[in-house]
Amino acid sequence: MTLFFLIGLVVSLLYALGCGQAEGLTAAVSQGAGAAVELCISMAGMLCLWCGVLRVMEESGMTAGLRRMLRPILRKLYPEFADDAEVMDGVSANMAANLMGVGNAATPFGITAARGMARHYGGRAGDGLCTLVVCNTASIQLLPTTVAALRAAEGSASPLDILPAVWLTSAGALTVGLLTARLLRRVWP
Repeated sequence: MTLFFLIGLVVSLLYALGCGQAEGLTAAVSQGAGAAVELCISMAGMLCLWCGVLRVMEESGMTAGLRRMLRPILRKLYPEFADDAEVMDGVSANMAANLMGVGNAATPFGITAARGMARHYGGRAGDGLCTLVVCNTASIQLLPTTVAALRAAEGSASPLDILPAVWLTSAGALTVGLLTARLLRRVWP
């Protein structure tokens, strides 16, 4: 990956020098770097906000309530971990963060659940762990806060107008992912 980046950089530099556009390249690089820093700062603020919200949810017992509410679904998705509170807490908090569209905040909870599952499977990736990866990757997002933050940072007048499209595509992706995982589990145990 680094090699491709380096090749692209050298080719761009040589092309700009050959065409007499070195000043334009310098201006574009400076402008792009500034925009990247600005975007990172706005995204960091949004991530901190939602990590704080998730922490409050955890401390207030809302994640435990969410776990109770999701228990029937989680028991079907992760039957071998139905009685493992650590794994189920991690999975439910991961799902809550993903439902809120904060995938970065979901990662620590997913890692906690994955570690518990890996101990159960003796360090290998079993069915539950594969299902966790599918659910985390293709999660349903009720409120895509990260995408909304990106759209707001780029000047969108209505950053959440994409909700129906996000709901439809994330539900479709999750359905296809779970069906594929189930099919592969039967074909390749």
